[in-house]
Amino acid sequence: MARVREPETARIDSVTHDGKGIAAISGKKVFVAGALEGEEVRFRRRKRRRKYDEAELLEVLSASPKRKEPRCDVFGVCGGCSLQHVDDSEQRGIKQQALQDALERIGQVAPLRWLPPIFDTPWNYRRRARLAVKDVAGKGRVLVGFRERHAPFITDMHRCEVLARPVDALIDPLSELIGGLSIRHRLPQIEVAVAENATSLVFRVLDTPTEADLERMRTFAAERDCRIYLQPGGLDSISALQPEGPLSPLSYSLPEFDIVIEFEATDFIQVNALVNRRMIAAALELLQPDKDDRILDLFCGIGNFSLPLARFCGHVEGVEGDEGLVARARANAVRNGISNATFRCADLSRIDGKERWLADDWTGLLLDPARSGAPEVVAHIQRINPSRIVYISCHAGTLSRDLGVLVSAHGYRLEAAGIIDMFPHTGHVESIALLEKQ
Repeated sequence: MARVREPETARIDSVTHDGKGIAAISGKKVFVAGALEGEEVRFRRRKRRRKYDEAELLEVLSASPKRKEPRCDVFGVCGGCSLQHVDDSEQRGIKQQALQDALERIGQVAPLRWLPPIFDTPWNYRRRARLAVKDVAGKGRVLVGFRERHAPFITDMHRCEVLARPVDALIDPLSELIGGLSIRHRLPQIEVAVAENATSLVFRVLDTPTEADLERMRTFAAERDCRIYLQPGGLDSISALQPEGPLSPLSYSLPEFDIVIEFEATDFIQVNALVNRRMIAAALELLQPDKDDRILDLFCGIGNFSLPLARFCGHVEGVEGDEGLVARARANAVRNGISNATFRCADLSRIDGKERWLADDWTGLLLDPARSGAPEVVAHIQRINPSRIVYISCHAGTLSRDLGVLVSAHGYRLEAAGIIDMFPHTGHVESIALLEKQ
């Protein structure tokens, strides 16, 4: 058995963006999850590494004034949140510092001005989530929820304060439902989507449910006013359990732009509905589209930015690598009476700069890539040659890398940057940046 390490005491010098306090002990950094800058804490080292150690917080001996009582009963165990113990404004300060550090260290750039943080309510905001499921004999129940912070186990939780309603209160009912199924050992995951018109639960099933199982699921869906889908294989295997007839598409609205966007149960949508609306408004304010502008929206998904942009500019073209998302973006344009937005399917990680649509007199560019960023687009930016670029990012490191290249190699100036608090109480740093051609 591993030797149990003795508790230690230290003062925290700084804090990481995901809520780990940093103490320097005998020349080595120790990361203490849940400790804040300026606090004196007791901790136990859990993992030793060559350059740093990771530790578990045991006790706060001297608390920071920025510390608050976590709202969630399983905070500190559940890996879904890491910052509930930090004042909301301080959380945003930590994230802005993380963005600033990344821009300086990786991109060697700094914005001419910092944008105010984009945020909204920090609770019940998460409308998309993937919940793990496991029948645990030692607990006497099926566990449903997020995985633990320090271990690969599923957190023994009964509700979730960040999941959107009504799913926040469905943890125990789902546990009871699955515990009564014949396939309770073979249902490892539930994918959640909370739309404005319905709540969707996609059950990943590794064995075929019995007729009794199906009836239990149908009863649950009717009583809880939600939709249940079964996924026995890949995404193309998903089918609605009830009712027998066709279901209306899931949807969310962007009332500021008189737009309703429809999507499928497993489509990517921004996880935070209210912050998404503020983010779109900020992007349009930075791009300043007018009726003579032609805007290229890369990584456009189902039209989250493209369709609002089309309300103000001459033409928008959205480009996305998933054919299903492109089809839904086109349908959303028709549904909203938008005729000046077109969409095409293209793998933006494999462009070679020869694509004709790259050089089509674009005046503005909007980028919203995945965590890997947009290095291939940046490499061919001279073909697009936009006078203004708005870059939305979910990873400060790849954003900083791409901005550094745009500034140092392609003649752009980083006019502004700021954070988007899309995931309150977590270490996720999302951001927005504006570049202009010098």
